[in-house]
Amino acid sequence: MTTSDELSAAANSESIEKLKENMTRVEELSKRLADVMSRKVPHNPALDGPNQELYARAATAYWAEAMQNPAKILEQQVEYWSKSVLNFAEAQKALAGKPESTDDGGPKDRRFSNPLWESSPYFSFVKQQYMTNADAIRKAVQDAVDLDRKDKQRLTYFADQIIEMMAPTNFLPTNPDALEKAVETEGQSLIDGLENLVTDLEANNGELVVRLADESAFELGGNIATTPGDVVYRNRMMELIQYKPVTETVHETPIVLFPPWINKFYILDLKAQNSLIKWVTEQGYTLFVVSWVNADASHADVGMEDYIQEGFLTAIETAKEICKTDQVNAVGYCIAGTTLSLTLSLLKQRGDKSVKSATFFTTLTDFGDQGEFTPFLQNDFVDGIEAQVEEEGLLRSWVIARTMSFLRSKDLIYGPAVKSYMMGETPPAFDLLYWNGDGANLPGRMAVQYLRGLCQNNEFVGDGFELMGHKLHIKDVDVPLMAITCETDHIARWKDCYAGVQLMGSRSKNFIVSESGHIAGIVNPPSKKKYGHYTNDDLKGDQEAWMEGADYHEGSWWPRWNDWLKKRAGKQVPAREVGDSGFPSLMPAPGSYVKVKANR
Repeated sequence: MTTSDELSAAANSESIEKLKENMTRVEELSKRLADVMSRKVPHNPALDGPNQELYARAATAYWAEAMQNPAKILEQQVEYWSKSVLNFAEAQKALAGKPESTDDGGPKDRRFSNPLWESSPYFSFVKQQYMTNADAIRKAVQDAVDLDRKDKQRLTYFADQIIEMMAPTNFLPTNPDALEKAVETEGQSLIDGLENLVTDLEANNGELVVRLADESAFELGGNIATTPGDVVYRNRMMELIQYKPVTETVHETPIVLFPPWINKFYILDLKAQNSLIKWVTEQGYTLFVVSWVNADASHADVGMEDYIQEGFLTAIETAKEICKTDQVNAVGYCIAGTTLSLTLSLLKQRGDKSVKSATFFTTLTDFGDQGEFTPFLQNDFVDGIEAQVEEEGLLRSWVIARTMSFLRSKDLIYGPAVKSYMMGETPPAFDLLYWNGDGANLPGRMAVQYLRGLCQNNEFVGDGFELMGHKLHIKDVDVPLMAITCETDHIARWKDCYAGVQLMGSRSKNFIVSESGHIAGIVNPPSKKKYGHYTNDDLKGDQEAWMEGADYHEGSWWPRWNDWLKKRAGKQVPAREVGDSGFPSLMPAPGSYVKVKANR
């Protein structure tokens, strides 16, 4: 044996010993994991999946079809058997040194980018059999009969979740990337991954919520949410921030912006170059932004009426008093846009003209088509949420985060989980993902009102949504309005937003579809020149007719909104100082409420 061989053998021996040592450390971390799980706070099992009735109906329908049309079922099974045998035969060929490419020329799946998925008979077989199984499951669901539309949609969704969960990349023995890294790092990647897993579980009382971003990389008011301003009002529901002017004069009519209270307002002020808040002040407006409280047990009985009275109406009145005006221009984003619509109906019925115009960002008001949320808006899920909030008083942040993530589980759950827990990687320092993980608890009463009355029963466009002694209706929304929606938004689909805008009573309506999704389509600064938008003044036809007749414009919709808004913002007046004697500065922006983390 040469000296080189001896050194190589010694190094190899040292690597094996190091690997064994690291595996011992894995065992120690496993004990910590067991301890975390033993202290897990239980929750209503209905939040984890549909009740057994859905699967029972699907199974009954499948076997009824087998009895009535056995040839069809046999055809499916024979096709599955045939593909499975061919997968095995190809693996045998590869083992014999005669591999055949399994690239079918279709869309590439990033999960299978490692060359071993093609070159290794073992991994190639695993991949092909997974694809075969996935196709068989989807086909069986697609061919299911005797299920109504909603049950079919739900079954399709949960079948897709099973397919995503069973991907071979989610398991160490069938993930070549994770195996290679474990060997290269002598097991350190597995230790780091287990540490990441335990940390995430500890942060959520045993619930698995995958951390998407490095939380240590961001500081509110430090490197994000830095636009200068002051909190000028605070109550139990919100802090009202008035931002400092950057122009010598401003439009007389102020803007009051209501962000959603499911997440934090600073999505509109992540960093200076992307900040809608900063940009609005640069256009010469006095801007107020609501920062909602992160609900705790004391807010259990808070309802939609409290958000309207202590949030929307109070913010509007405060802005009017500070600016010495009779009206404001209001903006609502997502659920805050929905609630702004309710507020406008209430003001209409009261004869109050405090709101001069309304802008809606990705706002649903007509819930007749529940879209991708259909699986989560049926009674078994909502009953589970109602039971949970009756017990705790809150809809916990992790429930909302998990529901949203499962709509894009490959990208928001399994992909990040593999990188963090199997590869041992630190989550990226990405401000958008940091914000995404900084959710808020919701008051139990409000959550049930919203889910039952608006989402399930669609009362706002039906007989009316009873609140605060009024029956609120979408037709009462009659102020000049502009609705901004997003082409690939899966939370508030643009077609559903359009349906609601059509029902509003306003004579002056403007509707825009921005490219991209729920966040990127809104946070789309002109300087980036990234996403364009569509416009069409004719809102009489259906969604397809609107888009067919729409004009495409390159670049952000922000300048178009500004052109529309300044016509409704009054004359120029000297720039206002923040607050006044009646509303002194309480603290600098971004305030204190936004810094409170959800109590999971």
